[in-house]
Amino acid sequence: MPNHTGEPPRGGIEVRSIDYVPEHERHGRVRDQGPFWFLGNFQFFTIAIGFIGPSMGLSLGYTALAGAIGILFGTLFMAFHASQGAELGLPQMIQSRAQFGYRGVSLVLIGTLFTFVGFNVVDVVLMASGLNGIFGWNATVVTVITSLIGMLLAIYGHDWLHRVFRWVFYLSLPLYLVLSYAILTGGAGGKVPSAGGFSLVAFAAQIAASASYNITYAPYVSDYSRYLPRNTPARSIIASVFLGAASSAIWLIAMGAWLATRLGASDGLVALYQSGNAVFHGFGALIALSSITAMVATMGLNAYSGMLTVVTAMDSLKTVRPTRALRVVVIVLLTALWTAISLATSVNAIEMLFAALTIMLYLLVPWTAVNLVDYFYVRRGRYAITHLFTPHGIYGIWGKQGLAAYLLGFAATVPFFVLPGVYTGPIATRLGGVDIGWLVGLLVAGVAYYLLSRSLDLPAEQPAIEASEQALASLRFDPHHAHDKGVAYEPAA
Repeated sequence: MPNHTGEPPRGGIEVRSIDYVPEHERHGRVRDQGPFWFLGNFQFFTIAIGFIGPSMGLSLGYTALAGAIGILFGTLFMAFHASQGAELGLPQMIQSRAQFGYRGVSLVLIGTLFTFVGFNVVDVVLMASGLNGIFGWNATVVTVITSLIGMLLAIYGHDWLHRVFRWVFYLSLPLYLVLSYAILTGGAGGKVPSAGGFSLVAFAAQIAASASYNITYAPYVSDYSRYLPRNTPARSIIASVFLGAASSAIWLIAMGAWLATRLGASDGLVALYQSGNAVFHGFGALIALSSITAMVATMGLNAYSGMLTVVTAMDSLKTVRPTRALRVVVIVLLTALWTAISLATSVNAIEMLFAALTIMLYLLVPWTAVNLVDYFYVRRGRYAITHLFTPHGIYGIWGKQGLAAYLLGFAATVPFFVLPGVYTGPIATRLGGVDIGWLVGLLVAGVAYYLLSRSLDLPAEQPAIEASEQALASLRFDPHHAHDKGVAYEPAA
């Protein structure tokens, strides 16, 4: 049972899910955001991103450069989304009802759910393949056990995810520092690289995959900043998230490029193991298992936000009470889904990774453009939070401007699609297979929403915003009884 503040007992299952986190429950610390998102990218999934360029003939230097460009660009969007959590105290996709409408947001939720499930499928396949290759462990057993651990982390929720990420961060950082030093000083094995050079198609593909990697965090980064005090400076949150998420990804993508070009690696975990053992016997197993631990923790992250996505979709169709029981049931079902898909998957890991990241990027870029333009340029962070929990509020059932901008942005990407072996758009074909579709979608959706938003009557929203602030300040508002009048605030149970 929650205590008098509405928080779960210490060490217990989190109480809240898609509901508003009131100010007196905001116990997060901005200094935890950097290490949290650093660790989110600090595992061999990120190393595998560095294999994409070399697999297409790109050299080590150009792969590292393309990876850095993509990560820096993608992390900008991710970091700016993070500031919304503290200001609004809401999961990201609930806030998106302001742009897409109470039910209209369900369209975007399809893309975000694909992202969360897709990441966990790729995670599990990579882990099962790598551990089988290193230790001969049964892939099915690895799939089931890692999925169950990720499930438990998601069930216990926000505080436990932050806690475990912090522990794994301190465990992993020294190991990667040792390996990186060994690589720089020639103590990690390797050979003179095979011929590799520059290809615009490969360079663009590496940028797109790297940008996608952190842009795909955008739909859920504020899920983990919503417990920060509301008065936390936005610049502090943005800087902390940006530095954490960008630095680890740039580091390990460059390491992945080295492993691919110097060791001919095609499996990130096996490559870590081999290069680690070149430093000294047993170090390979140590760093490989630490990377597995980080990836399992990240699976918990995906499962937790996947749950928020599903519950938001359910609530958008018919108001639900976001209880802990509902959270647990949804997480268990999501675990069963990604586990079943993982066991049925036999696609080459790198091909599957690249295809999944590309599809995620196409789906999410129009959404992030609409959301950020609305938050920073149209409504400038001013929302009637209570109205996000009712179809009869000022944001309506269908957000025509947001939906139109999203669909325009996505449609604009189709002629630029580059999905090897599946589909290449006509304009992409003329460009020689260079993938700029995601950039086109970003620009078209952002500009379209900015122009369409001129039809919004923003001054008319002001009374609702003021009433919402008064309700939240007095703690008299229970979001999921928003259609009732005068319902006392009560923590979700």
